Amino acid sequence: MPEKEAWAYQLDWLNIVTILGLDSIDQVSEDKRIRVTKKLSKLYDSESLLSFKPQELDELVASELKNLMEKELRIHAKQKERIQKQMKNRMPSFKQPGVIPIDMNDLKNLPDEIKKMLSKMFMQNEGDDDKDDDGDNYSEDNNSYYI
Repeated sequence: MPEKEAWAYQLDWLNIVTILGLDSIDQVSEDKRIRVTKKLSKLYDSESLLSFKPQELDELVASELKNLMEKELRIHAKQKERIQKQMKNRMPSFKQPGVIPIDMNDLKNLPDEIKKMLSKMFMQNEGDDDKDDDGDNYSEDNNSYYI
């Protein structure tokens, strides 16, 4: 690297990648990194670039890369949004506390002992009729529960 681009050694590429919202440095191609450093070297002299604080220099490079990589950043943002939607759709919703949706196909793969235990738990109250409400002398609606 020529002396006039010595300021490029101060760059924190991890910070630049974070500013751009990318996942890894591999998403920024080497030729684009070189083009940005050459462009900034032409716009500013090396002394002024060396006088910048490292954070300011990273932001300057990130803004130039953002202009250069508009299409790639848009595609990356859409892809990230699509992945988040897919993950949200796959995760069960916990809108009602204590209620977890159960996929009955998952119960088919359980061992026989657990199936028998669940069957006993759920079928135990099957023959139990609610005989408490049958003796009411009131002419209220017997089909609903009131709190």
